[in-house]
Amino acid sequence: MFAALLLVGCVGRPDPEPAVLRSTPPPWDAPRDAISYIQAAGLPELSLGADEDPWILEISVQYRGEDIEIPAYIGIDRLRAVQAPVHTHEPGGEVWLEGEEDRASTLGDFFNLWGVRFGDGCLGDVCGDLTVTADGQPVDAPTELTLRGLDQVAVSVS
Repeated sequence: MFAALLLVGCVGRPDPEPAVLRSTPPPWDAPRDAISYIQAAGLPELSLGADEDPWILEISVQYRGEDIEIPAYIGIDRLRAVQAPVHTHEPGGEVWLEGEEDRASTLGDFFNLWGVRFGDGCLGDVCGDLTVTADGQPVDAPTELTLRGLDQVAVSVS
C-alpha cells in the first residue's frame, strides 16, 4: 500500500535586504529588493501600475571614459509590486517619472535607488572629477537636480 501526504501552505515573501550604496567600480546592477532603496531614499511606494503624469528623459553615465549601461528595474520592486516615482523599465538610459509625486524626483534620488554612491564629487569608487550636465548645461549641485522637465542628463567621472 502506498500513501501520499500532500503539504500545502503559504510561502511568505522574504524580508528585503537592506539598502546599500556601493562605492565600487561598475558594473552596477539594479537592486533586487528595490523596496529597501525606495524607503531609504524617503520616496513614496507607488503601485506598480501607477502611471499618472509621465515624463521620460535620458540619463547617460560615463565612468573613466567608458559608457555604463543603466539597468532595467531601478526603483521597481517586482516581487512586492511597487515602484518609486523615478525608475527604469528597460536597460539603457530611458528613465521614467510617473505618479503624482514624480515632480520632486532628483538625480540624487535616482542614484540612491540604483544603490550607487553619488555626490560630493564621487561616483562609485571614484571621487574628484565628477561632471554633470542637464540639457547641455553644467550642473553645480547634481544630487539636487530635479529631473522633471529635462530631456537629457549626462554624468561623467574620470
